[in-house]
Amino acid sequence: MNSCEYEYDVLVIGAGHAGTEAALAAARIGAKVALLTTNLDTVGQMSCNPAIGGIAKGQIVREIDALGGAMGQAIDATGIQFRLLNRRKGPAMHSPRAQADKRAYQQEIKRIVEDQANLDLRQEIVEDILTEDIGDKTRVLGVRVKGDATYKAPTVILTTGTFLQALMHTGEAKVAGGRAGEGTTLGISGALGRLGFRLERFKTGTPPRLNGRTIDYDRAELQPGDDEPQPFSFLTESLDVEQLPCWITYTNNNVHQLIRNNLERAPMYSGQINSSGPRYCPSIEDKVVRFADKEQHQLFLEPEGRNTHEVYVNGISTSLPRDVQDDMFKLIPGLEKAQIMRYGYAVEYDFSPPDQLWPSLETKGVRGLYFAGQINGTTGYEEAGAQGLMAGANAARQVAGREPLILERDQAYTGVLIDDLVTCGVDEPYRMFTSRAEYRLLLRQDNADRRLTRIGQEAGLVSDDRCQRLQRKEEEIAGAREVLESNRREGVTLTKYLRRPEVTWAEICTLLPALEAVSAESTQQVLYDVKYSGYVARQEQQVERQKRLVNKRIPETFDFTAIGHLRMEAKEKLTRVRPISLAQASRISGITPADVALLLAHLDGKR
Repeated sequence: MNSCEYEYDVLVIGAGHAGTEAALAAARIGAKVALLTTNLDTVGQMSCNPAIGGIAKGQIVREIDALGGAMGQAIDATGIQFRLLNRRKGPAMHSPRAQADKRAYQQEIKRIVEDQANLDLRQEIVEDILTEDIGDKTRVLGVRVKGDATYKAPTVILTTGTFLQALMHTGEAKVAGGRAGEGTTLGISGALGRLGFRLERFKTGTPPRLNGRTIDYDRAELQPGDDEPQPFSFLTESLDVEQLPCWITYTNNNVHQLIRNNLERAPMYSGQINSSGPRYCPSIEDKVVRFADKEQHQLFLEPEGRNTHEVYVNGISTSLPRDVQDDMFKLIPGLEKAQIMRYGYAVEYDFSPPDQLWPSLETKGVRGLYFAGQINGTTGYEEAGAQGLMAGANAARQVAGREPLILERDQAYTGVLIDDLVTCGVDEPYRMFTSRAEYRLLLRQDNADRRLTRIGQEAGLVSDDRCQRLQRKEEEIAGAREVLESNRREGVTLTKYLRRPEVTWAEICTLLPALEAVSAESTQQVLYDVKYSGYVARQEQQVERQKRLVNKRIPETFDFTAIGHLRMEAKEKLTRVRPISLAQASRISGITPADVALLLAHLDGKR
């Protein structure tokens, strides 16, 4: 039987949040791309919570959008409730979040993928990764799929999510699969092991879904959306959408006692699961054990769409047996008669520790092979999407003979995310927080376009329309700043007057009516630029001081063991991570300032 063979520039394996952004990014740059998935009906599917954004995650979605990605536009088109979190805190902490119509979001992502030029979407089961050895180097050639066919490409991106040798747990019951109703992926794990990659296991989980018609909402607290919803995409002028409410209820001591009585039947406590789960998104079993002094835990009742009664119960992820889940809800206010439509479960899956990657997300062991998403030990749609976009861009750039696109920590949360992964590795599923970003006042959600869109344009990721919008916005901001600087009140420029916390933009507009014409988006930028200018200037000085380390590059083949006075621990860690700059070397756990000084001296030729 003859084997079919197809040729592309970039192959993307897996069509979740990482895979779709990777394929779209590579195609926008101009590469010929194939996106391979085991099921065309689950492209861009929300495996867990039906929401986009959240603390720090909202900033990442805005960055994906500023670089031309799809996630922001898709949630704007399909969101059913929009909220800006942390409004009472400073602008660096503001994070947009939206509930999605789960089915509509998935269909919108699939539509965007299908409409993209240079991109072919194929339903295939990948069984092996094809490589060749050239001297002491290994290079990817493509993949072999079920049915005796091969896809050839000089770059391949793996975005396999939770499907690598995945096993689902509900109580004592175990079923092979990475998502309810779907199977697992075996061949890719075997191929990675054969190629010398270290693989480890992580665990994640999902809560039950309830029939909304059986919930007593009168016994729950209403959680409405914002009166003026803020879009995620910088291309969305405004949102005119009928928002659906969410609701809040709580667990209680009776629920906690039921869980404690059945801990020996919980896979995490019976020894059935030994892998680490996400510390910041614990199961209800973990909450009851770790926070034994808490009398209640908050639960959010989130609708999964406009045309379904299915309700996601955020805050009660569990792998307890089905009968315990049934009994648990009978004890929760408003849910006593609620019917479970889908039971909660935990998933164990393989991931590849990300210290095996360069900052471009290309693997160190196989040239042309990239990893993005949960295969790198992360959790969350947003973290996956950002990695996918960067991997897709860099795969396309490699095919075109261009240097990789690497965002620094002062440029984007995406830069922080990737640097954390490849420099420090992970010992639990990685999730982004604002506290991880040392320059978070520079990395606000509102200025993502000003930070990244021109970088995206230079990389070939961003349309002319988006750049023209940014230019108009920046001209409006500059004009407003000029008016403020040139006008004075009581001998003080209005710019300085506006820095006082009690002064509002409305007051300034009464003094300068011309400013009333400034758009709301630009007004927000001017306010933040002025009010926080001192803090921003201080962070910019810190960035400048750090640039000497960032600009001091380390050759890929540099021999750290040749530095005679360097400690053995430092030699081992530097050799394993193989940092590309002195700045990255300084962030490796266990590397001291003395180690960095020795490395700098050696790079400068001083012995």
